[in-house]
Amino acid sequence: MNWDSKATDRWYALDADTCLERLESNVDGLAASEAERRRALTGWNELAAGRRISPWQILRAQFQNVLVMILIAAVFVSAFLGHEIEAVAIGVIVLFAAGLGFLQEYRAERSMEALRQMAAPVATAIRGGEEVRVPARELVPGDVFLLRAGDRVPADGRLLESFNLQLEEAALTGESTAVEKSLEPLAADSSPPLGDRTCMVFGGTSVTYGRGRAVVTAIGMETEFGKVARMLQEVETTLTPLQRNLDRVGSLLSRAALAIVALIVIAGLLRGQPFVEMLIFGVALSVAVVPEALPAVVTISLAIGVQRMVRRNALIRRLPAVETLGSTSYICSDKTGTLTKDEMTVRRAWVGDDLFEVTGAGYEPVGNFQRDGRESPPSPLLRRLLSAATLASDAHVTLDKETGHWEAKGDPTEAALVVAAAKAGLHKVDLDAQFPRLGEIPFTSETKRMTTLHRHGDEVVAYAKGAPEVLVAACSRRATERGDEPLDDAARRAIVAASHAMAEGALRVLAIAERRPATLEDAERDLTLLGLCGMIDPPRPEARDAIQKCRRAGVKVVMITGDHPTTARAIARELGILTTDRVVTGAELDAWSDDQLAAQVEAIETYARVSPAHKLRVVTALQDRGHVAAMTGDGVNDAPALKKAAIGIAMGIAGTDVTKEAAAMTLTDDNFASIVAAVEEGRGIYGNIKKYLMYLLSANIGEIGIMGGASLLGLPLPLSAVQLLYINLATDGLPALALAVDPPARDLMEHPPRKAGQGIFTRPVVMLMLAGGVWSTFVNLVLCTATRRAGYSDNHAMTLTFLTLVLIEFFKAYNFRSDRECAFVRPFANRWLNLAIAWEILLLKDVIYVPWFQPAFRTVPLDGLDWCLALGVSAFIFPVWELAKWLERRGLFGAMD
Repeated sequence: MNWDSKATDRWYALDADTCLERLESNVDGLAASEAERRRALTGWNELAAGRRISPWQILRAQFQNVLVMILIAAVFVSAFLGHEIEAVAIGVIVLFAAGLGFLQEYRAERSMEALRQMAAPVATAIRGGEEVRVPARELVPGDVFLLRAGDRVPADGRLLESFNLQLEEAALTGESTAVEKSLEPLAADSSPPLGDRTCMVFGGTSVTYGRGRAVVTAIGMETEFGKVARMLQEVETTLTPLQRNLDRVGSLLSRAALAIVALIVIAGLLRGQPFVEMLIFGVALSVAVVPEALPAVVTISLAIGVQRMVRRNALIRRLPAVETLGSTSYICSDKTGTLTKDEMTVRRAWVGDDLFEVTGAGYEPVGNFQRDGRESPPSPLLRRLLSAATLASDAHVTLDKETGHWEAKGDPTEAALVVAAAKAGLHKVDLDAQFPRLGEIPFTSETKRMTTLHRHGDEVVAYAKGAPEVLVAACSRRATERGDEPLDDAARRAIVAASHAMAEGALRVLAIAERRPATLEDAERDLTLLGLCGMIDPPRPEARDAIQKCRRAGVKVVMITGDHPTTARAIARELGILTTDRVVTGAELDAWSDDQLAAQVEAIETYARVSPAHKLRVVTALQDRGHVAAMTGDGVNDAPALKKAAIGIAMGIAGTDVTKEAAAMTLTDDNFASIVAAVEEGRGIYGNIKKYLMYLLSANIGEIGIMGGASLLGLPLPLSAVQLLYINLATDGLPALALAVDPPARDLMEHPPRKAGQGIFTRPVVMLMLAGGVWSTFVNLVLCTATRRAGYSDNHAMTLTFLTLVLIEFFKAYNFRSDRECAFVRPFANRWLNLAIAWEILLLKDVIYVPWFQPAFRTVPLDGLDWCLALGVSAFIFPVWELAKWLERRGLFGAMD
C-alpha cells in the first residue's frame, strides 16, 4: 500500500484512475472510519514544529561574549573594591545591550509559526460519497477534496476533475500568472518543475478560477509546502560580518588586557607598591583596555540606523542586519513583485497595420499611447479594440483608499486589459452600463477563449478574447482603418508575425474579436478580428536606476525567478541586469554538482525556472565563494534562501508572513530602490562603528602607553586609578556615542563594498590608531616628567597630565570623524559631538576646580599658563594625525579599506 509509505512523488506521471487505485480510494472518497485508521499511521496534515529555542536560552546567549564577560568581571571587582559608581555604570551598559539583543532574537524564532498558520484551516472533503467540511489537518492520503474559486488548497493532490481550474502558485513557484490545470498525466521519464505539473495541486496555493476535485497524495511535511518548511528548519543562520569582527575584537582585547595588566601590576609589586593599591590600579587599567561602551554604542548605532531606515521604507527585524547591508556584495532578487510590479500590464497593442506602445506600469490607470516612438492619441480602431477587450472581461480595478494602491479584483490578465482601456478614457463601469451583458460562453482550457454577448442599441454584439491561434482561426474578417475587410492569407501571416514578435519579447498575447449581430449559437463563428494585445508583469520604473546605483557601488544584482526563461531574459535585459544572453535554468542547476555551481556562480546573472532548493543552493554557493549575499523575495518559496542569506529582504505589501518572519528586513513599499537606500544606511553605520572603535582604542592605547610606560621606566604613575576610570567611562564615552551618529561621508556610495572577511582593523586603521596613541603616550610622559622635574607637586603634575590627555581625546574625536578626509572638512557637521565636547568640558572644569571632587580625583586648580601649555601640547595631535592620513591616502600603510 502506497498511502502510508511515501512510495512515490511522481503522481503527475500517473492517470487519475491509477492514482486512486494505488491510494486504495475512489471518487466517493474514504469512509470516516478508514480516514481515522490512516491518520493513526500517517499523523496530522500539519507542519511539524522545528527545534525551538527557549527564551532562557536566547537570554543566556547574550552573555556568552568575551567582551561582556570581561565587563561582568569588572562589575564584581569594582563593587568588591568599593567603586560602586563604576560598577553600576558598567552593569547598566551590559544589561541594556543584552536586553535589546534578546528582544531581536526572540522575534526571529517566530518564523516557523507563521509558516504553520498559512495552511488551509478547513477543507471540503468527500467522505463516503457525501460532501463534508472538515479541518484541513484531518485529511489523510486517499481523501478526496473539492476545490472552488477562492479556496486555499489543503494538501498536495492529483486532480480527478477540472472545470476551467486555475491556481495561483506564486508562493511556491514564483510564477507571476495563474496556472491552468488539466487532467492529463505528464511523461513518466520527465521531472518537470512544479509550475509545469498541471495535473497536480499543491497545499498552500489558492484557486483563482473554476472548480475541481482531487485526491490527496501527500500531507504535512511531505507536501511541497512541507519541503520548504523542512528547508527553513534546517537552514542555519550565519554570523554577520559585524558580529565576527566584534568577536575578534573581544578576543584580542581580552588577551591584551590580561597580558598588559599582569605585566604592569607585577612590575609595581616588584618595586614595592602596596598589593591593594596595585590591585585597584590593575582593575582600573583593565577597564581602560576594554571599551565598556562598545555593546551600547553598537546597539545605539544600529537602533538609530533602524529609525532612519523606517523613514526610507525599510523595517529591520534584527539589528546586525543594518550593518550587513553595508557590506553586501550580491543581491539575489526574486523577479515577481520585487523587480516587477506583480501586476500584469498591456505593453503593446496591434490594430490594423499599426503597433501602439502603452506606457505606465501596474494597475494604476496612468499612461499614454505611442506610435513610432512618439505620443499618439488612441485611434478609433484602438478604442474599439480596448472597448471589446474590457467588455469581454470580468475583472475590476479599484483604488484602496487606506493604502493608496490600485488593486485588481479578478483575473490579472483581464485587469491589464481593463487598465489599458482606462488609459484611453474607456472605463469598465461606463462600458458595462452602456452595453449591458446578455450572456457569455466561459473560458475553458479546451476552447482557450471567452465570449460575451452585449446589447448594442438595437442589435446584440459578441466580443471574444483568447489565444491568437484559436481566435484567428475563427475569424473571417479583420478590422482596418479602411473598414472591415476579408481575412486573406497575407493578412493571416501578418497577424501571426505580429503575435510571434510580441511573444519573443516575453509578452503574453491575446487576440480580440467581435461579431455583429450575434446569437449564443453563432457567437464564436465568422468573427471580425480587432487586433492583438501583448502584456507582461513589467519592471518597476525605479528598479533600473536602483540597479545602476548598485553597480556603481560595487554590488552585483542577480535575478532568480520561477518564471519562463524567455520572460526572465526580457525583464533582466530591460532592467540592465543581464549583460549577456545566458539564462541558467533549474534543470541545469540539477545537473551541476556544488563544485560546478561554485565555479560558475559569479558569472551567472539570471536564473529561471528555479525551485526553493535552487535558490538556497545559489545563495550558499555565493557565500562559499566569500560573498556577502542578500536575498529578496515575497513568496513562501523564498523563505529558506532568505533565512540562509547574510540578509534576507522581504516585501511588506506582497510578501507572505512566512517570508517576513524569515527575513531580516522588510520593505514597506515593495520597492527594490529602497534596498539601495538601506545599503547606504548600512555603510554609514559600519563607518560610524569603525570611527568609534578607532577613536576609543586609540585613546586606550594612549592611556595604557602612559601608565605602562611610566611603570616599566620606573617613573611615578602619571594618573591616579580614579582619573583613569573617569577618562575611560566619562570623557571617552559621550564623544564615542556622538561618533555613532556622525553624518555619512559624501562619497559613501562611490566605493565598492569591503572585501568579504575583512575586519575593521586593517593595516591602515591600525596604523592610524597607533599614530594617535603613540603620540599621546609620548607627549604625556614627557609632560609629566618635565613638570615634576620643574618642581611641580605630584598632584599638580598629575592634574596637568590629566587635563592634557582629556583635551587630546577631544581633538581626536574630531580627527576620527574620517580616516580619509581632513578634519577641517565639515569640522562641526556633527552637532551631537559638539554638544558632547561642550558638556565634557564643563564636567572637566568641575573635577579640577570644585573642592569636593579634588580629594577623590587628586586634582588641584590650574592657572592660565597651565591651560595654555595643555592646549598647545594637545592641539599638536592635529598635524600628527593629518600627516598619518596623508600617508595612508598614498598607500604607505597598505591598501585602504
